Amino acid sequence: MLDRRTVQRPRSYVLHALAISLALLATPSASDAFEAPQTYQPITETEAGRTVTLTGRDLTIEQVIDIARNGAKVELSPEALQRSADAYGLLLEGAAEGVTIYWFNRGAGDQRETVIFSGDPTSPENTKLLKDQQLARFKGGVTRGYGPEIAEEALVRAIMAIRANTMSYEAASPQLTHMLVDMLNKRITPVVQSRGTLGEGDLSTLGNIAAAMVGEGDAYYRGVRMPAAQALDEAGLKPLEPFGADQAALVSTNAYAQAQTVLLVEDGRRLLDWTDLSYAMGLNGMNSSVTPISAPVQSMRPYPWLTWDAARVMDMIKGSYLFDDDPARIIQDPESMRASSQRQGSAWQAWAELRDSVLLSINSSDHNPAVLPGLTPESSWELATPQFMKYYVKGGKLSNGKSGYIFSNANWDPYPMANQVEAFTNALTNLGVAVAQRIERFRNPFFTVIKPADVLSAEERKEIPTFDGYLPTDLWQELAGLGTPVSPAGQAIVATVEDLEAATRIKTQRARQAVDLSFHLLAQDLLTASYWMDVRKAQKPDRKFGEAPTAALAALRKVVPWRQSPAERPKRPLGIVLYEFMQETPASNFYPAGPKAPESAATPTAGVMPK
Repeated sequence: MLDRRTVQRPRSYVLHALAISLALLATPSASDAFEAPQTYQPITETEAGRTVTLTGRDLTIEQVIDIARNGAKVELSPEALQRSADAYGLLLEGAAEGVTIYWFNRGAGDQRETVIFSGDPTSPENTKLLKDQQLARFKGGVTRGYGPEIAEEALVRAIMAIRANTMSYEAASPQLTHMLVDMLNKRITPVVQSRGTLGEGDLSTLGNIAAAMVGEGDAYYRGVRMPAAQALDEAGLKPLEPFGADQAALVSTNAYAQAQTVLLVEDGRRLLDWTDLSYAMGLNGMNSSVTPISAPVQSMRPYPWLTWDAARVMDMIKGSYLFDDDPARIIQDPESMRASSQRQGSAWQAWAELRDSVLLSINSSDHNPAVLPGLTPESSWELATPQFMKYYVKGGKLSNGKSGYIFSNANWDPYPMANQVEAFTNALTNLGVAVAQRIERFRNPFFTVIKPADVLSAEERKEIPTFDGYLPTDLWQELAGLGTPVSPAGQAIVATVEDLEAATRIKTQRARQAVDLSFHLLAQDLLTASYWMDVRKAQKPDRKFGEAPTAALAALRKVVPWRQSPAERPKRPLGIVLYEFMQETPASNFYPAGPKAPESAATPTAGVMPK
């Protein structure tokens, strides 16, 4: 956070600063760059015929991707619907019994001691109050947040899918639950602003979605922008009539950060798959000594993910000429080649820890208050103490006789996931420096032993594209800048009630940017590796590279031919061509299996009391 304390400045400094500020305000490009909408990125409904059942307990990364990017439908399981109904009934019954409930019969934030209503929430006077209050709060969501708008339809759909899953733990009314599911299935995607959350409860983000539910603001219906009311009408849906604590049940969540992280994990996996394969191709290109990735060597320092990655790359190059005797092969590669499997294995480890954390996060409650139906004072020793009994709901007609507790909490704090997002970003930058360095080492005949001119004629070299020597370093410099963690923030806001900020919006956006930059850098690595594979093939035509590198090289050469006249070459950077190739073509097409990955830590089951 910026230090906003008043600082004395010379008058000339102030006038100079004022002049600069006025100039910036007068410059259209300054404001346009901030407000200019990005091109909307609609999804392609390749999985529209599939339905994912949300239980609140076992939603996977792959299922979120199918819903968010591929248009799969969703439904809530009977278990999830019953859990949601029980929580909603307990909320209503708790208020009727006079239990103090944060963000329902009491205010929120610095208004937590303010009484909103007393007694039965379903009485005529309280029913009217709550209906009017909730509708106003939902409509007010249209002004929340700040631009630019999220241009990625898949991201907004991921937010909605994750919230539909986790909201089954919250006290949402049945009509709210059904509306969120219906909007996903009808492909009504609200216009959502990208800024406005501090990363501990994405209130403004979900507020935009809330507004669309009641027909306020704009939404995309099947990829076409229109007023939200029109989108609901065209989809055959009536605007939501919220009740109870519906606004809190919807917006009190980290679903924006969770959705960004799910997309990060998926794209990170695809990146690391390609990184391993590109490294295998680079080993072939450099005529490397592959002893560093051998099983006996790895067993001397048996980090599970490092050992796995080395075995995976070794499996890719099985059958390669690298296992034949070659007097010209030097004893060891540059460090950036020798240690690549260590960097890659470490990135895989950070990825796996992040994956496990986000899986727990999207299958549990991050809401305040925690609504816990089914508990009694005998369920845990602390529940029978006077302090906890203040929040005990005995049970009655509104809860179908079920008892339980409703507690204020800090489950909205997004750690450890927030730490693990940055750990993965840091792992990518430490991997990226190895990739950038190993690209450059191919320019040194000390390591390659031969030069292309030793193998290829001058005429042949004219038909082979040359490389931009500056570009990998430029990309690396940009990637390196993302490796510095976001400074921890503690700006005391809302009358100093809320004094911690996790900055998950910034952390997840930086992490996703790091993945994208890493793909661009890897495209340069892949250009280099494939070039040198063909040089080695020209040197000795009978050389083998292993099944996966051979198949990848063949597919790559269809988009970037080895020899091509300058007039036939693409009139744009070849790195962009290969970046697109990797985006459209998973590395698993060429290496679908391999050594079994290390076991993940068991994911605790949400909502289950410890025994």
